[in-house]
Amino acid sequence: MILFCLPYAGGSEAIYYKWKKFLNPSIELVPMALKGRGKRFSETFYENLEQAVDDIFEKYKDKIGEDDYAIYGHSMGSLLAYELYYKICKSKLRKPIHIFFSGYKAPSIISKRENIYTLSDNDFIKKVMKLGGTPKELMDNQVLLQIFLPIIRNDFKNIESYTYEKKENKIECDVSILNGKQDSINLKEILAWKNHVCREFNIYNFEGNHFYINSNVENITDIINDTLANNIYNKAYIQNGVKRERIL
Repeated sequence: MILFCLPYAGGSEAIYYKWKKFLNPSIELVPMALKGRGKRFSETFYENLEQAVDDIFEKYKDKIGEDDYAIYGHSMGSLLAYELYYKICKSKLRKPIHIFFSGYKAPSIISKRENIYTLSDNDFIKKVMKLGGTPKELMDNQVLLQIFLPIIRNDFKNIESYTYEKKENKIECDVSILNGKQDSINLKEILAWKNHVCREFNIYNFEGNHFYINSNVENITDIINDTLANNIYNKAYIQNGVKRERIL
């Protein structure tokens, strides 16, 4: 079983490295590397989200067809995972057995465009800091800040310029929605994910804000283990609708 993981805006594949020691040995962790950060730091930024999805697909398509797999994405990573699923379907490759959408509202929920990415550096930093996932030490380090700012600004540009298009078919694999209880995403926006799914649908709420994943690694990986390893794709049990909600 392979678990592909997609990072949030400004994040690299490295944010998932610490998950490995908590995951069941039967799960192979594959953090997906994006251009412009991590081990692909020297590569040119994506111009839009579609370009990012195309690049991710091309880079990992051979491994996608290798074994049963699941996809986990947080925030921007959820939007990438959503569009990647349909890219995989269009290419007639093996579909994932599960997708974990974390820290992101259903893509059909259209919010007013803020265009945060166009703000001055100071105003942009303030907006990013409000999300709660960026260490103050980073923002106080001018050298690191000049490296980090272009990455996250470009990611915000790609997210904020994304245009949702209704898909012909709903997602044909089981789905879990994970969210921080103190995040600004509301229940309606979370439940709207159900409109995109035709298989089993689970919701998990955690203590924390938008970046609850930083303080809930063991809780999250326990759910992943339970979903992927301890219940290895129970094909005999398929339930259409919300199975349960767990408050952690």
